[in-house]
Amino acid sequence: APRTRAPPEPRGRGAGYKSQERARRGTAITASRERAAAELAAAVTDELRGLAMGGASLVVDVERAEGPGPWGVDAVTFSLVAHAGAPARPLGKGASGGELSRVMLAIEVALATAAVDGTGQVLPTFVFDEVDAGVGGKAAVEVGRRLASLARRTQVVVVTHLAQVAAFADVQLVVTKASGEGDPSTAVTVTGVREVTGEERVRELARMLSGQEDSDAARRHAVELLESSVVGR
Repeated sequence: APRTRAPPEPRGRGAGYKSQERARRGTAITASRERAAAELAAAVTDELRGLAMGGASLVVDVERAEGPGPWGVDAVTFSLVAHAGAPARPLGKGASGGELSRVMLAIEVALATAAVDGTGQVLPTFVFDEVDAGVGGKAAVEVGRRLASLARRTQVVVVTHLAQVAAFADVQLVVTKASGEGDPSTAVTVTGVREVTGEERVRELARMLSGQEDSDAARRHAVELLESSVVGR
């Protein structure tokens, strides 16, 4: 079969045309990013209010980069206003560990909610690995409550060391590791997973709270957490 050649490029469509086309497409992408940035910042800021960060807000800046690249002509910066009256500072520089954990959770929940609402399809599963790192007290309770709220719409799997978060779970699993006796170089480590319910769950939450599953005070606190997690949903 005879070879076919691409039609010759119209005159004037050289480097200048490509530069104009690149600029046109870059401008279109920038406009889309600016709209998405405003929507994401508003959604995340709203989520932060429910995570014991009522005066905080997320700022997403879309600025012109030094030159065009494979992702467009923009430089995107995520900044956090940690509390009312505070300046906006880049997340990597101005946020504590606990704040970063909650901002990350807020971003993930906001994106998940947008995906569900926008398509009408429930995303199948979310896995959060220690998303509560650096969080404690009331903030930990709010993190647990928000994860439980998300779990009403999709499956949520959470790896946590906080009793305040674990208490909100519909199903609590405990992961254990045990090594065989004898020579450490030949011993086999066995990992197990089991569900804890009823009194055993109270004991496990008490252990997570104080390290002492037989402590009466810790057990009372564990029972209170379980009761309040049901009321708070």
